[in-house]
Amino acid sequence: MPSPTGEFHAFFERYHAELARLAYLLLGDAEEADDLTADAFVALWHRWDRVRTADRPAAYARGIVTNLARSQIRSRTRERRRVALFWSRHQEPAEGPDVPAVLDVREALGRLPFRRRACVVLRHAFDVPEREAARILGISTGTVKSQASRGMAELARLLEPAEQGADRSVDAVMALRGRKTGRYT
Repeated sequence: MPSPTGEFHAFFERYHAELARLAYLLLGDAEEADDLTADAFVALWHRWDRVRTADRPAAYARGIVTNLARSQIRSRTRERRRVALFWSRHQEPAEGPDVPAVLDVREALGRLPFRRRACVVLRHAFDVPEREAARILGISTGTVKSQASRGMAELARLLEPAEQGADRSVDAVMALRGRKTGRYT
């Protein structure tokens, strides 16, 4: 019978890349994803007795990554609001909106609200069934369906080509599922 340490090591080897990819798709930054993945494995180790006896340990781990990402995004949003409030008191208004063009799927994902992004990533990048995604996120299956659908529609809108004759569509979004060109994609 393998020791808990050996089981954890095997779990780490099997799921590290997947959980790091999930963190990257949720956060959009490789360094933050690496840090979050490390934090997730520390949390998993502290709860290893519970994780190893769970029906679906990978789903448990995805839930931890998702919750940590949610907390980090909320923290980042609060910090940005504080900085914006500070600078709004000390600067003159800019001459116009500075709206960057959305060029790829990762940038478009970053513009989605967290829950919608999480539903799209879990359903379409990781092929997680709706029920399991609902358990991971702590929401109903119907909410997963609607958020994933709305997220895909919004991604399609964000990825529409600027030129009417260009040929781009939701296929770019679906490339999330199978494309493995980079470290986390």
